Amino acid sequence: MTRIAVLASGSGSNLQALLDYLDGLGSAAPAQVAFVGSNRHDAPALQRAAMRGIATSVLTDPTDSAALLALLELQRTDLLVLAGYVKLVPAAVTRRFRGATVNVHPALLPKFGGAGMYGRRVHEAVLAAGEHESGATVHFVDDEYDRGAPLARSTVPVLADDTPATLAARVLAAEHILFPRAVHALAVGLVSLAANGTVVLNAEAAPTRPISNDSTQRISFAPHPSFQL
Repeated sequence: MTRIAVLASGSGSNLQALLDYLDGLGSAAPAQVAFVGSNRHDAPALQRAAMRGIATSVLTDPTDSAALLALLELQRTDLLVLAGYVKLVPAAVTRRFRGATVNVHPALLPKFGGAGMYGRRVHEAVLAAGEHESGATVHFVDDEYDRGAPLARSTVPVLADDTPATLAARVLAAEHILFPRAVHALAVGLVSLAANGTVVLNAEAAPTRPISNDSTQRISFAPHPSFQL
């Protein structure tokens, strides 16, 4: 079974969405969350993990690649997943887990990404730009913020009366549906990262249908937007 390590800086709602999703798959789950780390000792994500008996650790120096690699190796990590983690993962770690590290971002990358673009700032920028559509992107991670190739997206409308808070709530709901399904797809080999940095879709590896697909948002997998789980 694929072992997942999750890094999170905040509440851990996407971590919870992933845990609930894998629980719902039962014996058909292709992966398990084996470790949760955070740069904050008081991150609720750590509490969520501890309540489930999942190993946790506080990253006292998020720039220390050797320490993080040692933790990931100790937990026999197969996939590294960033769920609301606001620190840059050291290059040595992204190289070691190339093609096996993904992040969920609250916008439709490549728009509204990069250093400092997280949380409310993203949604403020989307509204200031007059966008009619926003959403969430799950992308492979490299050594720069939000630059890696997108592997899946979910879109939501931007409404005329939206505030950063209302748009954030709509995007977060989309993240909770998109994120675990994208991790599922990666765990079973449905999507992978080629040597040239592009995303490869292996439709033959498509798993049985997820526990539900009752989202009103459009969820698409790169490089074939028409393909949906």
